[in-house]
Amino acid sequence: MTEAARLTADPFAATVRGLDQPHPARAALRAAGPLVRAEAPAGGPVWIVTEEALAREVLVHPLIVKDPAQAPPAWDRWTAGLEPAAAAQPSLTTTDGGAHERLRRAHAPLFTARRTAAYTDRITGLARSLLTGLAEAGGVVDLAADFTTRYPLTVVCDVLGVPADRVDQAVGACRRMHSDDPEEVEEAMAAFADLAAAALEGGRPGLATELRDRVPDDLTEADLHYLLFTLVYAGQLTTDPALGFLLARLLDPADPEAVRGAPAEERVREALRTHSPAPFSLWRFTAAEVELAGVRLPARSPVLVDLQGINTAPGRGVGPDLVFGVGPHYCTGARLAQLELTVLVQVLEAEFPRARLAVPYSELRQADIGGIQGSRLTALPVSLG
Repeated sequence: MTEAARLTADPFAATVRGLDQPHPARAALRAAGPLVRAEAPAGGPVWIVTEEALAREVLVHPLIVKDPAQAPPAWDRWTAGLEPAAAAQPSLTTTDGGAHERLRRAHAPLFTARRTAAYTDRITGLARSLLTGLAEAGGVVDLAADFTTRYPLTVVCDVLGVPADRVDQAVGACRRMHSDDPEEVEEAMAAFADLAAAALEGGRPGLATELRDRVPDDLTEADLHYLLFTLVYAGQLTTDPALGFLLARLLDPADPEAVRGAPAEERVREALRTHSPAPFSLWRFTAAEVELAGVRLPARSPVLVDLQGINTAPGRGVGPDLVFGVGPHYCTGARLAQLELTVLVQVLEAEFPRARLAVPYSELRQADIGGIQGSRLTALPVSLG
């Protein structure tokens, strides 16, 4: 048996840097080997996978699970950013095995390629309406403040059946989820439950009522509300920063014409690869002793996959990336997120051809809030007219 290399740089540190500057720990992670030991934000060791083949093994390993009940006993839930244990609150992101398969079967038919493609016209109209409203105000607008959060939440609320006049409530709830104050987070969760109830009220059309009819019979109304919360919050959490990076490159007047002229789907894939919305996988834990890359990990060891580093590794071959994961926990809303991004490119080019960054691309900054969450633009000043 060998020991994993120990990382001295902090891969979870909060930073502010240029858009094309990698996190300061990224190179050290890549150079340290396929499995690297670091200090977890909640204390104790965490093992980070930096090599693609090993990552794909980990993401489907039956003994490397998502259930927060398997986290190290000393971890504080709030510091670690953990959801409730699967037994207390079933969700797609915390269950494994048969329990996860049942929830997956309930969700999967709602997000097929055909179902998602059918939303194209609606999403196009929403993108057009939001951008037109900003353009009519005139002058320079900050799309990071006024668009990248609101647009994906407007889409997901529309798809689920949340009333359109509740989008502001969704925006506020998502922003409070980043608070260090547990009471604010609890307030946000109460707001999400209220949004879920509104989507389910009176047989409103939308995926919320369809999901209610599909989930296992033993789930409670509160469980259903939590499942809807995960769809709303996850639909914003990753799409929001991805929009910022995509827009910054798309609206850079100095960007080569060849890049701006590439198909929308191609530019979306490249933006997601180079700026993975989630730099790391969500937390996973060993349910028993596991050997990885010749290293023996004891039970309840936290494991992460370095998605950003693997997707941007020099010399990486052509093929599917890890942006949306692999295996049973592949992102349920991946198609919807990609459609939102693709539609936005098309609407901007067709209806706002003069839209440009209001500052040089080199002046834009991205900020990491720390932990395993990704970075987003601090501001995105744009002239739409």
